[in-house]
Amino acid sequence: MAMLEVKNIGISFGGLKAVDNFSLTIEKGQLYGLIGPNGAGKTTVFNLLTGVYKADHGSIFLDGKELTGKNTIEINQAGIARTFQNIRLFKELSVLDNVKVGLHNHHPYSTIEGIFRLPRYYKVEKEMNVRAMELLKVFDLDKECNYKASNLPYGKQRKLEIARALATDPKLLLLDEPAAGMNPNETAELMDTIRFVRDHFDMTVLLIEHDMKLVSGICEKLTVLNFGQVLTQGQTSEVLNDKRVITAYLGE
Repeated sequence: MAMLEVKNIGISFGGLKAVDNFSLTIEKGQLYGLIGPNGAGKTTVFNLLTGVYKADHGSIFLDGKELTGKNTIEINQAGIARTFQNIRLFKELSVLDNVKVGLHNHHPYSTIEGIFRLPRYYKVEKEMNVRAMELLKVFDLDKECNYKASNLPYGKQRKLEIARALATDPKLLLLDEPAAGMNPNETAELMDTIRFVRDHFDMTVLLIEHDMKLVSGICEKLTVLNFGQVLTQGQTSEVLNDKRVITAYLGE
């Protein structure tokens, strides 16, 4: 059974088809890339997969469970987490508290327990602190746990966003241009991080990326979007040598 199966989803804005009959199958444990020129519809696909937008038609299945029409919280609880091209952290919160935000999905306590600091509140907070520190240690962020998120270097902010996404215990991690704004050394470290996340967390990863070195270095399969439609899909080496991809994506 595929981890993610998308069947003919589409959405229009003001009569313009932003994504048209998009289909995709990703197997468990794959590192999969979604590429294409600016405006091709890649982030729109991510927004459809995470419930930010509701598809006009088509179906989405995660690990055999249909997610079509569900909201963002329901989809996250079902097992899809994401990061964003423009990093979205709670910058005034500590590094530790950013990860704990993600943990609240699986470590709930009631409003009353929180307001009156009942015993369960302290028990859950302790459990979340332990788990958050475990995640931060994986990304070598544990020593900065009390820093404000805004005080981290750019590359570490990227790692923190991934750690927070993983705190929701997903089956599928969506990374929206994770290498955006990174220098070559940071990108090389990011590639190692993504591989580690896949292996260490038994994770399936779908990423949008413009950095072809990163794409060719870690993605096992690719889908290319152009004007909201699938141009081609397949093994990375074959896709990147497709003349249609070179014309549409590289403009040559």
